[in-house]
Amino acid sequence: MVKPFLRQSPLAHLHLEARRPLGDGLPEAGIHVAERPHRSQIAVRGQATDPAFLQGIEKALGISLPTEACTASGKPGDLQVLWMGPDEWLVVGGPDNAALIISKLTTALVDLQVALVDVSESRTVIELSGKQARVVLDKGCSIDLHPRSFGPGQVVNTLLGRGHVLLHQTDHEPASGSSAYDIYVHRSYAEYLWSWIEDAAREYGLAMRS
Repeated sequence: MVKPFLRQSPLAHLHLEARRPLGDGLPEAGIHVAERPHRSQIAVRGQATDPAFLQGIEKALGISLPTEACTASGKPGDLQVLWMGPDEWLVVGGPDNAALIISKLTTALVDLQVALVDVSESRTVIELSGKQARVVLDKGCSIDLHPRSFGPGQVVNTLLGRGHVLLHQTDHEPASGSSAYDIYVHRSYAEYLWSWIEDAAREYGLAMRS
């Protein structure tokens, strides 16, 4: 585990804070983008058909395990569990909570065949939102992201551009057509993906969020 005072974002050298607009509001833009603050991320492997496993997860985290493919449980910005596969999930929490989360899970899942791995430092999270957010993602993603097929609370492992990402839609406002996504990307691809988003969003207007 990296000490908090030693942690550095893979995008730190881009000086994103210096590029965001000054003042109270953001300029009119079709796309808003930001790097999320650091998050604790715990990979969990277990059997979704085992009632004891399901109950243990809910006891430890206070939220149920999503067993339906490509779904998430919990609230964006709070503790969440993202479906990664039939026997794999990603628990996402606040910064530097990984040890506490693992401790709770270890206690609740004792004597069960499970695997818990702290992968907090392996990915950063880029937030993409705005009226043209889905259109931008469509430029580099083969998944059907139309609201009839993919909506808030859904998550999928896919390629964006040529980089592997975990894409989680967190919000959609039908009235305005605005959508919001969290894009989990491995550190080695973070700068590439950020540059790809900047280029893909250029025609719609791009604003940096804090």
